[in-house]
Order: sequence, then structure tokens, then C-alpha cells
Amino acid sequence: MSVVTVQLGQCGNQVGVEFFDTLYNDAQAGQRKAYATASCERFFHQTKDGDLVARAVQIDMEPKVIKQNFSKTAKSSKWKYDAASSFNQRQGSGNNWANGFCVQGPRHKEAVEDVTRREVERCDRLSGLMAMMSVAGGTGSGVGTYVTQCLRDVYPKSFIVNHLTWPYRTGEVIVQNYNSVLTLGHLYQLSDGLLVHENDTVHKMCSQLLRIKDISITDINKVIAHQLGAVLQPALTADSNGVYSRNPLGELVSALVCHPEYKLLSMSTIPQMPSSFIAYTTFGWSPLIKDLRQMLVSNTKMEQGIDWQVRPLAVSERTRSLTGSNVNTSLANLLILRGKDVFSAETVDFSDAAIYSSWLSPKDAFNVWKCPVSFNKYEKTATLVSNSQALIESLDNMVKKAWNMFAARAYIHQYTKFGLSEVDFLESFSFAEQIISSYSQLGCNG
Repeated sequence: MSVVTVQLGQCGNQVGVEFFDTLYNDAQAGQRKAYATASCERFFHQTKDGDLVARAVQIDMEPKVIKQNFSKTAKSSKWKYDAASSFNQRQGSGNNWANGFCVQGPRHKEAVEDVTRREVERCDRLSGLMAMMSVAGGTGSGVGTYVTQCLRDVYPKSFIVNHLTWPYRTGEVIVQNYNSVLTLGHLYQLSDGLLVHENDTVHKMCSQLLRIKDISITDINKVIAHQLGAVLQPALTADSNGVYSRNPLGELVSALVCHPEYKLLSMSTIPQMPSSFIAYTTFGWSPLIKDLRQMLVSNTKMEQGIDWQVRPLAVSERTRSLTGSNVNTSLANLLILRGKDVFSAETVDFSDAAIYSSWLSPKDAFNVWKCPVSFNKYEKTATLVSNSQALIESLDNMVKKAWNMFAARAYIHQYTKFGLSEVDFLESFSFAEQIISSYSQLGCNG
């Protein structure tokens, strides 16, 4: 089954090209025909001339980034985008969610649906659609939200997962918190799951783990692509009977999103290091899994600087106040292991009931996928996708900043002139605050 990726705005298209490059390079490395075939069936289609074409739709209200993507893939001669599966205009959305959602999206609805339909019809069987977008700007957030709404209408029975890039806290766009809250408030009703990367976290990885001095957008996008690839490349699920899973988005959603109020998914992948270090470093499964578990419970974003003092409380101690513990409580976790001797890896540490809310037993809340093929040059890779409280602090910070601006009526007129009402703002604030409240209560059930 195949995944159609919908790349939206500057960020979505820049992440998308790195994502497909990572998938291609990983699948083609070494002699592993079954793995490469499964990966290519999932993410590429092949022309009569043997060229691999990404199962992707590129959408932007400006042409620059899409042109850059075509140029980059043409130079590499490894894979390419289909020009017929792209759509761009000459005027952007001005970093304004309302312009993207209320004006640009509806204006180009038919054209966007046509290019998406063309790509979907190339699939023998559709696993689902993955929309890549930023939540900070105008096209990625506003048009991206509108396109997701259209996809839900046109493909009501398909899985739709959104990959969201959250902006730097210090600010990329002055109205980024408005755009982010409006995006989240609408997508929560449309998407089956929201995979989130935070720019601050990824930037820190580039600096401290990869030791990059002058960090570029490309460096950040490569880290995001690496983590997404580690999640979505072929793997063996518990009931796959030795055959690579065929429905990646459906299985991801089934493993992690058990309730419509809990759709925020964070990702952690270890190890990550400069490429020059990889050949001289070895890892065992036990320490990798131990580190990843402690990163989860302490909500540490990377393996450097793990807080080993944080310990999950026993289930009998869960009846505590919200401020009574700094443990990150999970609703569900998916552990994905790739590489040498993977079937010898013990994952019992993630079956500890103290990690989870009492709503689900660890048997239902924890899933593991394994793949004996190494990923992206690493001999062993451990990736955790978690539906937990990990993102709530960032979301709360975002909502508070947006609410303070709204209370001061800052820039409201820039949104209402495109047809967005103040009631629309209030509804999105309400959704965001409900998300925060729901996740906060995960740690209070005993």
C-alpha cells in the first residue's frame, strides 16, 4: 500500500524533498531487495523508463521552493518529482492564516484537488495521505489546513496524518502563535494523527549531537527527515508474519491514537551523531532502549543530558496533584527498532505500567515494530513515537502568548479583513485549551 505525501508551503516542501532523499538513499543502500521493493512501492512509482517518481504533491502559493526542489532532484538523478503533481501561484499568503484558509485555499480548491487526485489514482492501494506543513506561516498553516479539510471531504475513509513543524519560541513570524493555535484548533477535528517536530529541539540536536557550527534550514530538515524515515520505512509488526507491513499510516494511527482527544505524537530517535563518527561507534540494544525509556519519562528531547533522577510513580501513587510530579505520562507508545540482531532486543522496560495512564493496560498501550535492516547508515536505530504529555509545555506556552496578543487586540484586523471572525479565534483557543487539559489529566489517574 502506498502513501501520498502532500507538501504544503515553504517548510512542507523543504522537509519533503529531504524526506524522499532519505528514503531513497536508505532503500538503495546495500543488497536488500525485499526492503527496497517495499519502500519504493510505498513512496515512489516507476515510469516506463525506469525512473523513480515520488508519490508527492507539491503545493505553494509562491514558485521559488518548488522550483528549487525540481532543480535539486534533477541534479541528483536519483529520483524526481512529477511536474504534473505540483501547484503554485505567484503570490504568497503573507504569513496570515486567514488569507491562506479563507482566500487562497478556496480560490484554488479545484486545482489542488485535481493534482492530488492524479497522484492518488497512481496507487494500486492507498494507505493514506501525509500532509507536511509548518504551523507558523500563512501557506503551510492556512492553506495547509484548508487542503487537509478538502482531503477529509474527498477521501473520508482514508487515513490522514499531518506532519507539523512548530516554530522557534523566540519567534520566526510575529503572528506565529495566532497561526499555530488556529491551525491546531482546526486540524484536531480533521486529522487522524499529528506528528510534531519542534524547531528548537531539532536545532539543539544539530548543535549538540551533530556538532554543526553554522546550522542551516537544510540541516534541520535532514534531522526531521531522518526521524520520519525511521518511523515510516518498512518494518515487521507483531502480527505481520514475517512480511513487511503494508499499511504504515493505518498501523501508526491504530497503535497510538486510541481516543479523538489525544492526537499529538512526538518522536525521538537514537543514536544521532556526525556521519564521520558512525563507522567507529557501536551500540547495544539494551543501552539504547534504556536511554530511550528514560528520555520518555523525563521528557528529555535527546540522549545528551538525560535526567536520570526522574522515576515514574507506581500506579497506586497516581492520585496526585498536577504539580506533584515531573514524570511524562504516556497514553500509548510505539517503539521501532532497526538493525543488526534486532530480534534479540528486549523491550520489557516499555511494558512498565508506571509509564502509562491507567486507562489502558501496557499490553494495549505499547507496540513494537522491528526490522533487521539497518537504517540510514546506522548499524542500530531505536525510534520512539509517543502519544504523551511531551508537547504540552510547548503548546501551553504558544497558547498563552497568542491569548495575550488577542486580549490586546494585536493584529486582529489583519485576520478579520480576510473573513475570519473573532469567534473563530475563540473556538480555536477553546480547542487548544481542551487539548492541554486532556493531556494534563493523563498523570492524574490512579
